Amino acid sequence: MASIPSFPLWPRPVRRLFGPLETSARGMGTQQRFLETIARNIANAQTTRVPEGGAYHRQVALASADPAGGETTTVVDPTPGRLVYDPGHPDANADGFVEYPNVDMNVETVDLMLARRVHEANVSVFQAAKSMLRRAIDI
Repeated sequence: MASIPSFPLWPRPVRRLFGPLETSARGMGTQQRFLETIARNIANAQTTRVPEGGAYHRQVALASADPAGGETTTVVDPTPGRLVYDPGHPDANADGFVEYPNVDMNVETVDLMLARRVHEANVSVFQAAKSMLRRAIDI
């Protein structure tokens, strides 16, 4: 009687082929969170009052040490916002100055372009891996 070869139950050899798909999908997820944070900053670039009090403060998304892991955290940029003299503004202080958010549209635009390009690179990797898997199935 022939013996059945023992194969490990996990990870299956076929599952290993999906590694590049998983890695690029995690990268796309990470970049998506970066894009959402940047969009939130742009949307609140002129918000002078938030429920917590004061002006909106820019948020920065940070990836873990392994960007492919998909773990991101968001931290608040502690730099003060710009002060504009406008005594008629409802959020003006006693001296007539209004604190605006510390969001610099130039920085946000560059960050947006970078995050978009990295997202597009992950999409390209995903498409290439998918194409290779399709060809392997056809063999």
